[in-house]
Amino acid sequence: MLGMSMREKLPALWPEIVLFVAACVVMVVGLSRDAKIRNLCLPLCLGALGLAGILAWTTTPAMDVALPGLAKFGKVLAAGVGALLLVLLSGTADREYEAAIARGTDRYDPLRASRAEFYAFFLFSITGLMLCAGADDLILLFLALELTSLPTYIMVSISTRHGRSMEAGVKYFFLGALGAAIFLYGFTLIYGGTGSTNLAQIHRVLAGQVAAAGSPSGINAIAMAGLVLSVIGVGFKIAAVPMHFYTPDVYQGASSSVAAFLAFVPKTAGFLTILLLCASVGWVAAGHPDDKFGSLPSPLHETLWLMAALTMTVGNVLAVIQTSVKRVLAYSSIAHSGYMLVGVVAGPGDGFASSGIAAVLFYLLTYGVINVGAFAVLASLERVGSDGKPEEIDSFDDLRGLCRTRPLLGYTLVLSSLGLLGLPLTLGFWAKLPLFTSALASGETVLVLILAVNSAIAAYYYLGLARAAWLDVAEQAPGAVPARVTPFLGRILAGVVSAGCVIVLAIVGAGLMTWAKDAAEYRFRIAPPPAASIEPGVGPAGAAAVGGETGTGTHAPKGL
Repeated sequence: MLGMSMREKLPALWPEIVLFVAACVVMVVGLSRDAKIRNLCLPLCLGALGLAGILAWTTTPAMDVALPGLAKFGKVLAAGVGALLLVLLSGTADREYEAAIARGTDRYDPLRASRAEFYAFFLFSITGLMLCAGADDLILLFLALELTSLPTYIMVSISTRHGRSMEAGVKYFFLGALGAAIFLYGFTLIYGGTGSTNLAQIHRVLAGQVAAAGSPSGINAIAMAGLVLSVIGVGFKIAAVPMHFYTPDVYQGASSSVAAFLAFVPKTAGFLTILLLCASVGWVAAGHPDDKFGSLPSPLHETLWLMAALTMTVGNVLAVIQTSVKRVLAYSSIAHSGYMLVGVVAGPGDGFASSGIAAVLFYLLTYGVINVGAFAVLASLERVGSDGKPEEIDSFDDLRGLCRTRPLLGYTLVLSSLGLLGLPLTLGFWAKLPLFTSALASGETVLVLILAVNSAIAAYYYLGLARAAWLDVAEQAPGAVPARVTPFLGRILAGVVSAGCVIVLAIVGAGLMTWAKDAAEYRFRIAPPPAASIEPGVGPAGAAAVGGETGTGTHAPKGL
C-alpha cells in the first residue's frame, strides 16, 4: 500500500484498535479497590479478543504484498488461540496477594498489584502479533515485532513469586535485545539495497534485479545480506538455532501458562515475519526466472536450510536428556520451529499438499492449539511448597499414574503428547504431513530425511510423557507432598478444549486446511502503483530498479 495514508489504512486496523482500547480499559479496571471489579479483567480481555476476531474476519482486506491473504489468517489465528491462552492464564497474576486480601491479612495497594499490567501486556502482545500479520512495511514490521516481544519480558518476570522468574525475564530481555539488533540491522541493509522499506516496492525492485541479471544471483549483495541477517535475527522469536539458547531457562522460570503463551505468540509473529521477508524476494527457479515456483536465492535458501536442520536436531536431541517436563516442552518447541522452517524452504505450491507456506500456516494453528493442552496439565497440578504457598509441578514423577488419579488431566496430557508427536489420525499428523509432501514436491529430499529422523527421535520423549500418565503407576516418595488440582477451573477447561481439538479437528478440519491454502496464495507479480505515487528520493539501488523498465512490475519474472 505504497503512498497510502494512515486514514486509508485504518479500516484494516480495527482489530488492533479494539485490543488497544481494551488494554487501556483493563489497566484502569485492574487497579480498582473492589475485588469484583478487578476480577472483570479476564472477561473484558476475552470479550475484546472475540470482537477483534470477528472484525479481523469481516474487515481485513487483502494486503498489497506477495502474500495478500496472510493478514486475515494471522489476525483471526491470533484472536482464536489467544482466547484459549487467556483462559489458561486465569489465576496467574496476583494469586497470593489476592488470597491474602480475601482472608483479611493484607490490604489492597495498587502499587503492589500486577493484575492490571499483566492482562494489558497480554493484549498488547496479541496486538503486536496482529500488526505483524498485516504489516506492509519494514518499519511497521519492526515495531510490531517489538510490541509482541516487549510485554512478554514483563509477563515472564511477574508470572510467579520466585526469583527464577525474574532471572528468566532478565535473560529473555537481554537476548531479545540482541536478536532485535540483528534483524533491525538486516532491515537497514534491505533498505540500502532496494531504496524502500515498503514490502511491495522491495518485491518489485528485487524482481527487477533478477530480471536484469536473468537469474536470482542478480539480487543486490547488500539486500541479500540484509535478508540473511533479518532471518537470523528473527530466529530469536521462533527459538531457532543459533538464537535458541534462552528457551529452556525462560520456559522453566516462567509459570506454565506464560510458557504456553511464549510458545505461540512470539513464535507465530516470527514465522509471519519470515514468510513476508521471503515472499518479498520470492521463490524463483535458478536459471529459470519465469518459472512460477522454484526456490529461494542460494544464500537465503542455504541459511534457512541449515537453520531448519540444526533447529529440529538440536531441539529433539536435547529434549531426550531432560528431567524437567517444562524443559522437555521448551526443547520440543525449538524442534517444532525447525519443522516449520522446512515449509519455508519448500515455498509455495499449486495445492495444499505441495505448498510449504500453507503447511506452515496450518502447523502454526495446530501447534498453538495442541501445545496449550500439555502446559495446561502442568498449570493445573500444584503442591504446597516449603513456604506454605502453591507451586506448579515440573517433574515426570508427578505425572506417573495421572490417568488413574486424575483421569481428565491424565488423558488430556496423553492426547496432547500424541498430537504434538504427530501420531496418525491425530490433528498433529495432518499438520506434519504437508511439511513432508511440500518438501518432497520442491525437491528437498535430504531435508525430508532429516525431518523423518527427528520425528522418530521426538517419539521417545512424547511417548515418555504419554506413558508416564497412562501406563506408569503413581509412586509417592516418603515425606513428599502430594500434588493437588488447582482451584482455577479455567486452566483445566483450556486443557480439555485443546485435547478435544486433537481428535475433533482431525476429523472435521478440512475447512481449516482450505483456509490455510487460500491464505498462502502467493502473488508472484505485484502490479506497480501509479508513477506519481512512487516515493521520490529512494536509494541508488532502489532508484535504478524502480525507474528502469524492469522495475515497473510489468516485466517482473513470474518466480517473484
